[in-house]
Amino acid sequence: MNNSTIQIATLGGGCFWCVEAVFNEIKGVEKIVSGYTGGTAPGKPTYREVCSGLTGHAEVIQVTFDSSIITYHDLLVIFMTSHDPTTLNRQGGDTGTQYRSVIYYHDDTQKEIATAVTNEVAPYYQDPIVTEISALGVFYEAEEYHQDYYRNNTEQGFCSAVITPKLAKLRKMHADKLK
Repeated sequence: MNNSTIQIATLGGGCFWCVEAVFNEIKGVEKIVSGYTGGTAPGKPTYREVCSGLTGHAEVIQVTFDSSIITYHDLLVIFMTSHDPTTLNRQGGDTGTQYRSVIYYHDDTQKEIATAVTNEVAPYYQDPIVTEISALGVFYEAEEYHQDYYRNNTEQGFCSAVITPKLAKLRKMHADKLK
């Protein structure tokens, strides 16, 4: 693996368990870490604090990927089609700013690509896209039990009711990008 092709993307599309499960299926994804970013509260937040909505943080994942296998552009297309980027501060039953649709860019190139992809997919949605595009600040890793949540809890009710259908949609829409 060529280290110059290893990149990181930071994405929030509702519950990080859902977004993590989607990207675990994608070729070229090397590592995923669930966490929090985008807030103003000082110090490392806890899950309970983030869920309160008072910290300003979003539930996000950091995806380490090999851009020689999957491009940042293609990752963002998958991201924008695997959640609803038209609902403000909400995904399904999860409501609050911690569940906002957001792309945190790591550099100006990622910012440009994020803007381009958002414009590219906009015609496919009936409502306007509300996905935030912001510079990445401090990323805080979530508690250990949130890491690889779907794989470790596939039979849990939320997983089978919400995440499994997302994965079925992913497999139909992006079969050529799957591991």
